[in-house]
Amino acid sequence: MKKLMNSPSDYVDDSLSGLALAYPDLVRAGKTGRTIVRRNGVREGKVAIVTGGGSGHLPLFCGYLGDGLLDACAVGNVFEGPALQACIDAIDMADNGSGVLLLFGNYGGDRMNFDMASKMARADVRTVLGTDDIASAERAERHKRRGVAGIVLAFKAAGAAAEVGLPLDEVARMAQKTVDRTGSIGIAWSGCRLPSVDQPIVDMGNGDVEMGIGIHGEPGIWRKPMAAANALVDEMIERILADRSEEALSDRVILMLNNLGGTPVDELFIAFNRAHQILSGRGIAIARSYVGTFATAMEMGGISISLCFVDDELEPLFQAPARAPFWSAQ
Repeated sequence: MKKLMNSPSDYVDDSLSGLALAYPDLVRAGKTGRTIVRRNGVREGKVAIVTGGGSGHLPLFCGYLGDGLLDACAVGNVFEGPALQACIDAIDMADNGSGVLLLFGNYGGDRMNFDMASKMARADVRTVLGTDDIASAERAERHKRRGVAGIVLAFKAAGAAAEVGLPLDEVARMAQKTVDRTGSIGIAWSGCRLPSVDQPIVDMGNGDVEMGIGIHGEPGIWRKPMAAANALVDEMIERILADRSEEALSDRVILMLNNLGGTPVDELFIAFNRAHQILSGRGIAIARSYVGTFATAMEMGGISISLCFVDDELEPLFQAPARAPFWSAQ
């Protein structure tokens, strides 16, 4: 695996500089330059939404700063949580007096630094953790689950709620409700390499596929020889449906089919075709669908599927307009 870079030590900063130049609405800011904010800030009276996480997952996290979505992002090294100072800067620079929602994935380093930052910041803060990866823990221990691509759906719901002027506690409630009703699972057939090492962090083996692999290469549920697309998608959908809680027994879903980084677009639609067939055959209507690259694991070859089981309160949030460098939905 080759990397297009100048040096491992410059990888993240070169990428962030290029991102801000390509999208002038984004600004590198803060004492470390590892905080990304919106150039025009947060309008008066709107709850600010702040996220953060390691590099290597673009468009997650800072690709979703914009109208109807997020307001600031703290960025860490590749596959590492953001530093404390970047978290403090993200909260302080987003805060306009209406409160700040912290919405990020359930990873130890991220939690530790955002927890400390929320105590040190001047803002009124609420925190919601993304915990959508159903393969990372049993439902009884949902609080241990990781946040993966499904957190983008929480960004959308919370962002829409904030955009119409809902107060902080209501924006946090919409985010938590979306998280509680969202399940995701990934598969991969090739690994990824960190900029600072020569070998992939996951050795998939020739011809294998792994069900439930995490976005940092965390071990999944099983590894077997590669199977047909339909069989793999069938199992992914069935696992998510079987994991639903009682409050998420909706017959309408938001479906997100995500490229983990190295999958041809054609193959995304092969998988989406089957996912649509399975859900329709189960009498589940797709209220909105998203197919593309939303949360990656560097160049990992694979996909993830996320389902959010919506009700009459959540569904309109996904119909609301939003605009960011890696999101456009009218």
